[in-house]
Amino acid sequence: MATPETTVARDSTVSGDPLTGIAEFIGGPRVDDLLRSAAERAPEHVAIRAAACELSYAALDERADSLARAIHAQLAEPGQVVALAGVLDPAFAVSFFGIARSGAVPALINPLLLADGLVHVLGTSGAVTAIVPPEVHRRLVPVLDRLPELRHIVLTHRDDQTEPSGPPTLDEVLASAPDGVLPATACDENSVACLQFTSGTTGAAKAVRLSHRNITVNAAQSGHAHGITPSSVLFNYLPTFHLMHLTMAVTFAATLVLHVGDDVAEAVDAAGREKATHFYSLPMRLSRLAVHPRLSTLAADALQVILCGGSALPLPSTRALTGRFGVPVVQGYGLQETSPSTHFDSLSCPKTGSSGRPVAGTGCRIVDVDSRVVLPVGEKGEIQVRGPQLMLGYLGREPGEDVDPDGWFSTGDVGYVDDEGVLFVVDRIKDVFKCDNWLVSPTEIERVVLSHPEVADCVVLDYPDEFSGSVAYGLVVPKDAGLTPAQLAGFVAERLPYYAHLRHVELTDRIPRSPNGKLQRRALREQVHARNTDGATETDR
Repeated sequence: MATPETTVARDSTVSGDPLTGIAEFIGGPRVDDLLRSAAERAPEHVAIRAAACELSYAALDERADSLARAIHAQLAEPGQVVALAGVLDPAFAVSFFGIARSGAVPALINPLLLADGLVHVLGTSGAVTAIVPPEVHRRLVPVLDRLPELRHIVLTHRDDQTEPSGPPTLDEVLASAPDGVLPATACDENSVACLQFTSGTTGAAKAVRLSHRNITVNAAQSGHAHGITPSSVLFNYLPTFHLMHLTMAVTFAATLVLHVGDDVAEAVDAAGREKATHFYSLPMRLSRLAVHPRLSTLAADALQVILCGGSALPLPSTRALTGRFGVPVVQGYGLQETSPSTHFDSLSCPKTGSSGRPVAGTGCRIVDVDSRVVLPVGEKGEIQVRGPQLMLGYLGREPGEDVDPDGWFSTGDVGYVDDEGVLFVVDRIKDVFKCDNWLVSPTEIERVVLSHPEVADCVVLDYPDEFSGSVAYGLVVPKDAGLTPAQLAGFVAERLPYYAHLRHVELTDRIPRSPNGKLQRRALREQVHARNTDGATETDR
């Protein structure tokens, strides 16, 4: 008989299993206690492995401790912010736990951001120190005068363009760390443990404040849903480091393998050599893998599941990968504001195209976009969630401004719940879209296009792409007949990260607007898609 926690009500409200079912996996009270506990339980077990580096849990804990002492010696007071670029490198793991253990607050930043984006996130967070790769440091140098609070920079490593007299490397900081025992800091499970940034889809990116409990509980929620055990090998094939993958692995004292490179077939070969049980990647990369000429010859015998999130993986790709590897290909759902996971599909009986049921201790419901009335099962509306992984609030705002009195957070996504409590995400309320799993704001791209001296007007829309999910399509009114699509695309590429580049440009005489001057994106999107149903685009006009 179903329990009240798992019964789907007549309306769309549904809850995951009770949190008590995973209580044994929840670390605490601090996020760095996850690492300390894993090092005590499995000191010699491999914690993290990359091409040129392997760290046991004891070694990772020791390096985090050294960095914590070094950072603590620099801090004027506990709680100051240390920015950390999310590079797919063991340096991220060492740095995250070292920052947290020092009494500072790590602010996780996207290493693909260009100068203006870096200034915004570093300035908003108030970071006094930043740990970044050399390429990010080079983008920062011309704008350091706009970041008066940033006093120290540490490089993850040096490359052939790094000046010998430049900032110290992480290894150099570790080697010079003072001896001694860190003094205890006033911190409990509800203190701020980390800052993460939204994608800036409705304006400037907002800093999300996550507590120690937010992160430790969600690591247990997610790891349990993913079927992780101490013998699991998590193969991470993503362009940047996602905190969840680190905290899940450490919670269960599993091994995390980091793989970089563009060849998706080589990634599977590497997963096979590593005896990977869990293969994490982007829908874009999995779509390419599904049509790769080597697919029929690839094997990863220890593999138990292929996992992705963010944008939906096309059904043909799911079927091709399931058929080849004989394992479930599953997706989840989450947000920066929820640490991040709220849903995950069943490993034993996945529903293709869904995001699954809520993870333990998490509630979900669908409400009417306008009236906010809770909708019945099967009806589409805005997705709301609540649970112990829900953020403390945005930096500079009170929690009550973004969460209702009953604890429900409105996600901005549109979806529905079926009669088994499974969530299907179908749209976004606002006009953002995802390219290679990165949320893209058309408004941000439009601002850049309109800054071109030869552009009179423009609108940016999402356009379907077989591998990236969606890409940016620009309708542009030029002032000068000599302006070309290639020039505009290059102009944008110099100013925005790759996932916000204009992949299609259509030059036009005018952009239709409503009587009050507003863009009608939905109608324009439908027109553009209809014109290009035969596969042709307007890129070369």
